[in-house]
Amino acid sequence: MDIIKITDLVKKFPVGNGHFTALNQISLTFGEGEFAGFVGPSGSGKTTLLNIIGSLDTPTEGNAIVLDKSISELSHKQSAKLRNQHIGFIFQTYNLLPVYTVYENVEFALLLQNLSGSVRKKAVLEALEWVGLTDKIKSKPAQLSGGESQRVAIARAMVKKPKIVLADEPTANLDSKNSHNILQTMLKLNEELKTTFIFATHDEKVMKYLKRKISLADGKVVGDEMI
Repeated sequence: MDIIKITDLVKKFPVGNGHFTALNQISLTFGEGEFAGFVGPSGSGKTTLLNIIGSLDTPTEGNAIVLDKSISELSHKQSAKLRNQHIGFIFQTYNLLPVYTVYENVEFALLLQNLSGSVRKKAVLEALEWVGLTDKIKSKPAQLSGGESQRVAIARAMVKKPKIVLADEPTANLDSKNSHNILQTMLKLNEELKTTFIFATHDEKVMKYLKRKISLADGKVVGDEMI
């Protein structure tokens, strides 16, 4: 069953008196449990496409249906609800809140869900166990290495057991060893929880782990291969 269906998607951004076409007639589908990536050079449309799937942006033309919801038709509140309940995000800059502990950073993703404290605690501890960071619960981000910070970001994305995780250049700031550890963790969660992972990347290390590689150039799909 398709959990993401993109049809004839076009995204234009105003530039001066005209516009720039970032995405041009994209049509793609994704099923449950995929481990896929948009690959291509900077400016090829990878992040724009990821943002539309994540309901952070809307198409100019065409359709993006995510978990049976048309992104174009969602209100701000409905978009926020979709992200809060079903989509996890992992960015290259970690985006951890510096004044909060590791535990609090991961718990943050659950605070809008009206869950009891005990349910939140169980979920946070489980997520930190997935990424091997239960010994860092009380640490602040400044006390963590880059690899540890990105593992906290993964725990935060996964704590609500989302249907979809969108990862934008998640290994860009990491060395080779940490990159492989992070990717192995993601692959394990993908296999155990059947979460669909979609990356935007031009990192060869990430590409080696992908099970599906969608190549973009100048806002168009120029290749789509299962690996």
